[in-house]
Amino acid sequence: MKHLLAFILFILLSFKGLAQQEQTIRMLQDKGSLEGTLLAPEGNQPCALVLIIAGSGPTDRQGNNPLGVKAQPYRLLAEALAKQGIASFRYDKRGIAQSFTAGMKEIDMRFEDGVKDAGRFLDTLQTMPRFKHIIIVGHSEGSLVGMLLAQQKKVHGFVSLAGIARSADEVIKDQLKAQTLPDSVNTTIEAYFAQLKQGKTIPKIMQHLVIYSLFRTTVQPYMISWLRYTPQQEIAKVPVPVAILQGDADIQVAVQEAERLHQAVPHAVYQIIPQMNHVLKHGSLDRAETLQNYQNPNLPLATGLLDALVAFVRSVF
Repeated sequence: MKHLLAFILFILLSFKGLAQQEQTIRMLQDKGSLEGTLLAPEGNQPCALVLIIAGSGPTDRQGNNPLGVKAQPYRLLAEALAKQGIASFRYDKRGIAQSFTAGMKEIDMRFEDGVKDAGRFLDTLQTMPRFKHIIIVGHSEGSLVGMLLAQQKKVHGFVSLAGIARSADEVIKDQLKAQTLPDSVNTTIEAYFAQLKQGKTIPKIMQHLVIYSLFRTTVQPYMISWLRYTPQQEIAKVPVPVAILQGDADIQVAVQEAERLHQAVPHAVYQIIPQMNHVLKHGSLDRAETLQNYQNPNLPLATGLLDALVAFVRSVF
C-alpha cells in the first residue's frame, strides 16, 4: 500500500508524427524510481493496451541490455502496435537505464520482485479509463513473470513470447551443453542446482568461471526463488486467453519449449514464427549471425510476429 500511496506519475507528453502519442510514467520507490514509456494511438478513443515485460538481465524499455543486445525489439514492437491502433507500455527493469536508482543489491533480489514491479505499473495503467482491455506480453524470462502476474491481477489476455516451459535449471543445463565443459564441472552444476532447488545455499563453490557466473554467493537467493517455478505448470493456471508465440531461429529458447507450454494449455493460440530469433528479428540458427543481429537496431521485426500478436489482441478486445 505504501508504494501505491508513494508513487508519483510524472508524465511528459510528446507526439510522434500524426499517429502516436507518448507518455513517460515514473513511480517513486522507497529507493529511487522506476520508469517506462506508454505509447498509444493519437486521440482519446478506447483501445487495447499491451504491457511488455522484458526478458532476463539488465534489460531496458527498448529491449537492449549492456550484455550484448542493441536491437531495440521492444521499441520497434511498441511503434508497430501503435500503428495498428494498439497501445503499449514498456519499462526499464529495476537497476538499469532510468530505473537505475531503484536498483537492489544482488543478494537482496528475488524473482518475485519482478512480478511486483510489473504489477505496480499494471495498477497504474488500469486507472486510465482509455485502456479497458490490457494484455500482458512476457518475453523470455518475462514470460514467467507475466504468467504469475496474470494469476494475481485482472487482465484480458496473456502472451508468452519466446518463453521457456521447463524450470530454469533444465534450460540452463541444455544451453551449457554447447560449451563442452569438463565432466567434473557438469557434475558440480547438477549437484548445485539440486541443492538450490531444495532451498539450500552453497557456501563454498568450485573455482571455475561458469560455476561462478551461475552460483556466486550473492545470486543464489535469486536462483532459489526462480527455481520454485516451472512455467509449464504456471501457464496452466492463467485464467484468461493465452497465446504462445515462438521463433524457430531462436538459439536461446528452442521450439520444444513452446510445444511444452502448448501441451499445458491446448486451447491456447499457438504459432511458430518462421526465422524469428530471440530478439524478435529475422535470423537463423547460425550463432555468429545471431550475435551480429543482436547488435543491429535497424533490422525489422520478424515477418509474422506483428500479425500474430495483433490478431490475438483483437480477439480479446
